[in-house]
Amino acid sequence: MARGLSVAADTLAVMAVNTSAEAPIPVGEVSRLIGGWIDRLGAVWVEGQITQLSRRPGAGVVFLTLRDPSYDISLTVTCFRAVFDKIADTVAEGARVVVHAKPEWYAPRGQLSLRAAEIRPVGVGELLARLEQLKKALAAEGLFAADRKKPLPFLPQLIGLVCGRASAAERDVLENARLRWPAVRFEVRNVAVQGVHAVPQVIEAVKELDALPAVDVIVVARGGGSVEDLLPFSDEQLVRAVAACRTPVVSAIGHEPDSPLLDLVADLRASTPTDAAKKIVPDVGEELMRIQQLRERALRTVHGLLDREERGLAAALARPCMREPHRMVDEREERITATLERARRCLGHLLDRADSELAHTQARVVALSPAATLRRGYAVLQHPDGSVVRAAEEVAEDEELRARVAEGEFRVRVAVGPAE
Repeated sequence: MARGLSVAADTLAVMAVNTSAEAPIPVGEVSRLIGGWIDRLGAVWVEGQITQLSRRPGAGVVFLTLRDPSYDISLTVTCFRAVFDKIADTVAEGARVVVHAKPEWYAPRGQLSLRAAEIRPVGVGELLARLEQLKKALAAEGLFAADRKKPLPFLPQLIGLVCGRASAAERDVLENARLRWPAVRFEVRNVAVQGVHAVPQVIEAVKELDALPAVDVIVVARGGGSVEDLLPFSDEQLVRAVAACRTPVVSAIGHEPDSPLLDLVADLRASTPTDAAKKIVPDVGEELMRIQQLRERALRTVHGLLDREERGLAAALARPCMREPHRMVDEREERITATLERARRCLGHLLDRADSELAHTQARVVALSPAATLRRGYAVLQHPDGSVVRAAEEVAEDEELRARVAEGEFRVRVAVGPAE
């Protein structure tokens, strides 16, 4: 195979060197060179979905188209009737098969096809095994993690719906949602929900709705079906497209037992399209009832609060201080008056006692004072300098002294001699 690619590259290089606008080569030569390069390719195993099947009566060759639903790419496959008759009873249009074929180039038309030497149908068990492997790989990347799921809005203003045209799933979602909330609006995208065109159309519809700012939530809905019918909703490209959406996505595929990979990557999984309608919009009757219950509970709470405050106010007004507000002032006035009288009495007693003690002290002071002694007939002799004479030795003969008596003073002279 590598040698064939090398030879083809050399051939194309020669073509590029040897051709020009003035010296082109014919179309047939180009087709022949391409055919020569393709003839060097070996046989390959190819998996795809049969989209067209042509078995003409009496013809020895069967024509079919093999499509890759994830990438919207098709190839023509031809095989001898004997090869196809081995699996004719088990495959039909829409079936997945594995083909062992060799690429062929039909030079007159410039058409590439595959010549099949063996065709094997892909069984349900094998499909489920591949889906399980894909599920584990995507889970390891974190695409199914709960922390990346976005919450749905309580009341979406505009809902994007991806479903089959005139399908029961579309009718269930629209009718049940409008029964629950009549004002709800939908942006519907009708697509193929099975077959080879399902995956690219669903991906395109989801991306288109996700790009609309007014769309608050996207619902992908389909009714029940076989494992093969629901395969498009386990496609890796669709799973990754939903994971990349900024808008919350609700998966409503099949019935309760069905679980395509879209259920795992979606932000919310609904068991049926009807269940999706119940989960994306609230029920107007239930909300009105809930509002009424909240109003009644609020009224009960307010009435209870008012009753409690009224009882508290009545109890406060029933207190004696509130019935006779001046009584406390009068009691305080009487107490203050009594206290003032007691204070005056105490102060009077203290003053009387102090006055008596002062009088007694004054009498003692007066009795013991020098003036009182002088009034009893005594006199005080003083030297001219004012010093008091206390002994006879302190005076000299003819010394003039001052004699102080109770009612004044006078001068005396000292005479030395015996007293008579």
